[in-house]
Amino acid sequence: MVKVIIYTGLSLPFNEAKEIFDSHDDVDVIYKKPIKRGDLGLDLKERPDIIAIIDGVFHQNSAVGHKEILNVMKNGIKVFGASSMGALRASELDELGMIGIGYVYSQYASGEVESDDDVAVMLDSETLEPLSEPLINMKYVFSNAVSEGIINEEEKEELLNITKKTYYPQRNYAKTLAESNLNDSTKEKLIDFIRMSPDIKKEDAKDLLRHIKDLTE
Repeated sequence: MVKVIIYTGLSLPFNEAKEIFDSHDDVDVIYKKPIKRGDLGLDLKERPDIIAIIDGVFHQNSAVGHKEILNVMKNGIKVFGASSMGALRASELDELGMIGIGYVYSQYASGEVESDDDVAVMLDSETLEPLSEPLINMKYVFSNAVSEGIINEEEKEELLNITKKTYYPQRNYAKTLAESNLNDSTKEKLIDFIRMSPDIKKEDAKDLLRHIKDLTE
């Protein structure tokens, strides 16, 4: 029996994460809330084979440290990261053995994204419901909107400048569009496009769990 610990709940709700592993009887999966400093030390006592870091705290508590991750890897545990804190830490530790998955990880690993502000969101500490929109998602959507001819490059830069200047707990599409100079027709088209666009952090989280599932079959 392979034991897997998954830190999620925000980018990917627990019920959606469980759907990926429900039919896999040979894996013991433990789902935990976003990781904070000190959690990995406790995980060692549970002797997992794999730890998947998706979500983690940035400001509410101290963030998970690099030494903690290196320590569990030295104990023979495979550590994967994607989507949010996991993608950030994987990009910093991939040369030392942490495995990164997905778009957000590649953005950090390539240097396109550097700040943890890009994945930070305000959340309800009880339900883990996101109360703001992560910058990384908005960048992804606005870039795709340019490719689809909905907005031009200059309009994208205006939207991103507004978004970057907004403190992350207040960051959302409605606020950004309201403060922009886009005409009403373009706003309507962009709103429709946003509604149809995937949540890239969630998609990365799903890809990570599918990858782990494939490894354990």
